[in-house]
This record gives sequence, structure tokens and C-alpha cells, in this order.
Amino acid sequence: MSEFKSNSIEEVDDAYKTLHATFRAGITRPFSWRKHQLNQVILMLRENIDIIVQALATDLRKPSQETIVGEIGTIVRRATQSAAQLDEWASDEIVTVPDWQQGWSPTVLKRPKGVVLVISPWNYPIALSLQPVVGAIAAGCPALLKPSEISPATSSVLADLYPKYLDQSAYRVINGGVPEVTYLLKLKWDHIMYTGNAVIARIVAKAAAEHLTPVTLELGGKSPVVIDPKTTNLKIAAKRVLWGKTVNAGQICVAPDYVLIPRSAQDDFVEAIKEAAVELHIDSTLTSDSYSSIVSEGHFKRLQNMMTKSSGKLVVGGNTDEQNRRITPTVYRDVEKDDSLLEGEIFGPVLPIVPVDDIRQAIEYINAHPHPLTLYAFTEDPEVKQTLRDETRSGSLNFNDVIQPLAVDQLPFSGVGESGYGHQTLKYSYDEYTYLRSSVDIPLALEPHFSARYPPYTQATTEALAVHSGAIEAPATGAKL
Repeated sequence: MSEFKSNSIEEVDDAYKTLHATFRAGITRPFSWRKHQLNQVILMLRENIDIIVQALATDLRKPSQETIVGEIGTIVRRATQSAAQLDEWASDEIVTVPDWQQGWSPTVLKRPKGVVLVISPWNYPIALSLQPVVGAIAAGCPALLKPSEISPATSSVLADLYPKYLDQSAYRVINGGVPEVTYLLKLKWDHIMYTGNAVIARIVAKAAAEHLTPVTLELGGKSPVVIDPKTTNLKIAAKRVLWGKTVNAGQICVAPDYVLIPRSAQDDFVEAIKEAAVELHIDSTLTSDSYSSIVSEGHFKRLQNMMTKSSGKLVVGGNTDEQNRRITPTVYRDVEKDDSLLEGEIFGPVLPIVPVDDIRQAIEYINAHPHPLTLYAFTEDPEVKQTLRDETRSGSLNFNDVIQPLAVDQLPFSGVGESGYGHQTLKYSYDEYTYLRSSVDIPLALEPHFSARYPPYTQATTEALAVHSGAIEAPATGAKL
């Protein structure tokens, strides 16, 4: 595994020029070429599982199971399906038109937008780097990937593997930190994909606006969990929610951020959480190979500070290991609405329980805050489900489990408002980097039918075209206009 190395500005310029020249030359457009590159992504991942697992263990101490299933398996599956369905997605569409336009060959052409810049995060440094790249490949777009410097081992592996598997005239990795990404954002791209936080997203969107470049933003936010104790199994709900805080040590954009539960059921839910903590062996978190570490000292101290300042009552966990940046999955009850744990996205293995009067108050609390990336609810009540569908806004709405909905590849993944915009996964990724180009081919032989459109206009031509356009109703048979 090579040492992390930032690329020079000269290397950035070379990559930028090369990718644009490749697109202009049409190299990325043949379907056969795209499918080959998608298969190369699959090969790259499958032939280097051990190297990738080691890289993520170095960066995050991520368990090999989470890397293989959540990072490698996800991309292999989606790249495979993208190659299989590319012909269907990318085929031109003949549209249905009125009879008098049918000879015009009205067609929707699906064409690649151009060169894509992908700025990816550290928490899922393989999946969230290559997911957009898979979409770009399928769409026929070259792409420059800027992975996170906060996960340097994985970023270095990507830089090492890319030239061995992917066409370097179309796909490059540029490593670096703030100076490099700042320079990249000054350049004109045909689309920018950014995954991260809302603060940096505003910088990306502002830079893109200078060139009128379209942007996809996948952000996070505080994803709530609503518990309806009247109809749900609290033990199952507690285990699933707590598990969601153990995956990648809670460092995932769709991790359950906090729980809203009627205060009359809080005691029962807390007891269920305690039982789940035993089942999930969280007491061994600080030394277990089944849990990730916090990515950096800065992120560790941020979480530690949030925990120290919280006025909630600790009921599970709370243990930390600063040297190895590990935090036991931790749960607080009776968390007030102005608590430190509710100020911003937690992005760690800490779960506040916020008691409310009822489900209605839970909905009011959610609606009083920025729209989350996802909203979870544990309920079997059809009316509660429909109320949540109708009266809340979030990127996704998922019932009776957490995180697992990401496994449904056929659904679009997107935020709304503060949690981002644009769509991902399979055809939705393909569509994101594709633009629809309208096309007609009007035969010259139809010229006699167009005589009324030419000057000089007369009352007869105006009346005829007014009826034809729908501006006025056609007169009844025998009537005069």
C-alpha cells in the first residue's frame, strides 16, 4: 500500500485536459466501451479485496465484513446491473404525438452531459467514491475522482488501482486536500457530484454556479426515528435502532440520529435498548474486531465534547478509548430539545432519546427542523404511516428498520432541502449524468401543409391556425367563424 501523496496542480491540469479531450473525441460513447469499463470496475474490486479491506482497516478500523458487504459488494452489484441494463436505459425513445406530427420522427435522445467531477467522503470511501463513477461510466461521461484525504490509505489504493483497470484517458484519481479541491472547483465541469456536509456543499454549489454547472449534493442531517409503541415490537425496534448506531460506528449519512417516542413508553424502550446492548456485545466495543473506530482525533473529540455537554441521562455505553478513537455505542434518555446532542448531526455511535407527548408532537418536532436525509418510523398502524407520508418531508421514508433500505438498489437515493438534491443508484445515477435532447426530422415533402404559416397572414390563415393550435374551438359543421 503506497503512501498518500497529493497531486500537483500540473497533474490536475493534465487530467482535466485529457478527460475533456477524450469526451470530445467520442471515446466514451459506444455502449460496448462503457460496459467494458463497468466490468473493469467489478474486476478491480474483486481482484483486490484484501488490499481494500486492509486500507479501510487502516483508515477506520472497519470490520472486514462491513467492507466486503457494504463497500465492495454494493458497487459490484450495481456495476453488474448497470452493464446489464445499459442498452435499455440509453436507447433513444420515440415519443407519442398527434397524427399530424407522426412523420416528424419525434425522438428523445439520451446523451452524456460531459466530464464529471466526483468529490467523495471518508466514511464509505469505496462505495461513495465509485457509486457516482459507475453512474458516469454508464452515462458515457469521463470522470475525475477526488477522494477524501481523511481516509488516506483508501484514497491511495484508489489512485494505485485506477491505472491498472480503468482507461486513464477517461478516469483519473486526484488526491489532495483543501488546496487541490479548491483548484478543482475553479475549473468548469459538466456536472459535479459532492457527498459530505452542508457547509462544504454551499461552497461547492457556489463554485458550480459560476459556470452554471449542475450539481448533485448528497448530504446528511439529523435522521429521526419515530417509535409508535402502540403497534410496534419495542424489543425488535430497539435492537434494530441500536444496530444502526454500531454500523461503521454510526459514521453513515443515514444512521438513526435520534429517537422520538411518547414519554409514556420511554421506560419500556430503554429496557429494550439495554437488552439489545447485551445481544450486540457492545461492552466489547473498545477491543472488538466487529466495530469501527472514529475516523480522526478531531472527530473523536467533537463527539466526546457533545457527550460531556449533554444533559441527558446515560443508560447504555459511554466508554471511550481516545488512543484508538473508539466509543462504545452510547444511549441517553430524557434528552431535552435544546441538548448538545440535538444541535447538529451526530455522525457517531451516540443515540439520544427524546420523549414527546404523542406521535403528533413527534411530527411537529420533525417539521420544525431541516428536512432529513431519511426518516425512520417503527409502526404497524396504516394511519400513522399515511400521516408520515403526507405530513413530513425527507429524502426517504422507511418503516420498521434502519440503514437496510439502502440495499434496495432500484429506489432513488436523494435528499431534500438541507439534506441535498439529485438522485443516485442504478438508472437514477445514469439519469443524473445524462441530458435529454429533443429531436425531430420534418420531411421537406410536407411543405404544402405549412402554407398557412407564411406571411402575408390573412383572416383565413389566422382562423385556421387558431383552430389547429387549440386557441379556439372548431366551429360546428355548417357554422361560420
